Amino acid sequence: MKIRKGLKNIIALESKISRIDGKKGILEYRGYSIHDLVKYSCFEEVVYLLWYGRLPGSQELKEFSKDLSRQRELSPEIIKLLKILPKDTHPIVILRTVISYLGSLDKNLHKISRNEVLEKSKKLLAKVPTIIAYYQRIVEGKPIIHPKKNLGQAANFLWMLKGKEPLDFKEKVLDSDLILHAEHGLNPSTFTARIAASTLSDIYAGIVAATGVLTGPLHGGASEEVIKMLREIKDEKNLSTWLKEKLEKKEKIPGFGHRVYKTEDPRAKELKKLGESLAKTKKKKWLFSLSNKLVEEVRKKKRNLYPNVDFYTSSVYPNLGIPDRLFINMFTMARVAGWSAHMMEQYKDNELIRPLEKYIGEKNKKYTQRN
Repeated sequence: MKIRKGLKNIIALESKISRIDGKKGILEYRGYSIHDLVKYSCFEEVVYLLWYGRLPGSQELKEFSKDLSRQRELSPEIIKLLKILPKDTHPIVILRTVISYLGSLDKNLHKISRNEVLEKSKKLLAKVPTIIAYYQRIVEGKPIIHPKKNLGQAANFLWMLKGKEPLDFKEKVLDSDLILHAEHGLNPSTFTARIAASTLSDIYAGIVAATGVLTGPLHGGASEEVIKMLREIKDEKNLSTWLKEKLEKKEKIPGFGHRVYKTEDPRAKELKKLGESLAKTKKKKWLFSLSNKLVEEVRKKKRNLYPNVDFYTSSVYPNLGIPDRLFINMFTMARVAGWSAHMMEQYKDNELIRPLEKYIGEKNKKYTQRN
C-alpha cells in the first residue's frame, strides 16, 4: 500500500456541499460562487443553503432568521458556568467546554434524525455568538448584554460585544466575513466532525471535536498567529529585517500558503476588500497597510506563496472592535454552519470512517517473564 502522509490528495468521500478548485482559486457553496454570495447574500441565507441544499424564498428566510434569533438566549446554568470558569482560560477552550455542557442539557441528545439534527444545529449556531460575547464581557468585568431578536446574526453579535448597534457597513463587513468562513470542504476540523458523525455520535460531540481541531495553529489558530506577527513587526520600516530573518531560519510566515490553493485564496481576495473598506474609516489603518506591504515583500521572495483566509482577518476584526483573543472563536462562530451541514450529510448516507495504518514497528518479539 502506498502511504500518503496527511492523506494528501486522497479522496475520502463524496459531498454536495462545497466545491474547491485549488488551481483556479474557485470556491462554491452548493454551486454558488463565494464572490456572488458575499455580494448578494447574507449569512443566514448561506446557512440555509448549506443545510437545506437550496436558497430559501423570502418568507422561508424570514422564518429561518426568526427561528435563529429566538434561540440566542442562554440558560441560567450556562451563564453561571461562564462566570465561574477561570478568566485566564483561552476563549476557544471556554467555547468548546460550554458547547459540551449544552449537550448535557439536551434531553434528546442522542437522537440524530434529520429534523432533530437541524433543530440542534439552529440552537448551536444561535447560541455560540452569545457564549463568545458573554464570556468576553465577563472577562472585561462588564455586565453581559442580552441578544436582540430584531438584529441579524452579525449585528447582534457586535451589539452583545459592545453594547451599541453597529453601523450598516460594519454589519455587512462581519456578515461577509461569516459567509467566507462558513464552509470549506474537507478541512481538518470538518473531517473530524464527519468522523464523529460516522460513529453516530451526537452533533454536540462532533462540534466540540471540530472546535478542538480548529484551535491548532496550522488551522483556525493561524488567524491568531497573524495578528501576533503584525503587532511584532509594528512598522513597515521593520518589515524587511523581520522577513529576512524569518526566511533565513526557514520559518513559516503565518497567514501564507494553503494545502489546497495553488493560487490566491478566493476568500482572502474578499477579506482584503473588507479590510480596505474598514481601513478608510478607522484609526488602525496601519494593520491593513502593513499587511499589504508584507504581501508585496513575501511575493518578491516567494512568487508562489499567497495569503490565505487567515491573513486579512487581522485587517478586519480589530477595526470592528473584536479583541485578538477572539479570532479563533470568530472562525468557529461561522464554521458551525459548515460542520453541521457535513454531519447531516454523513448521517444521511453513513459508513464508519476508519482508514488503515501501515505498521512499521518491531514484530514477533518474545515476552520474557520478570524474576
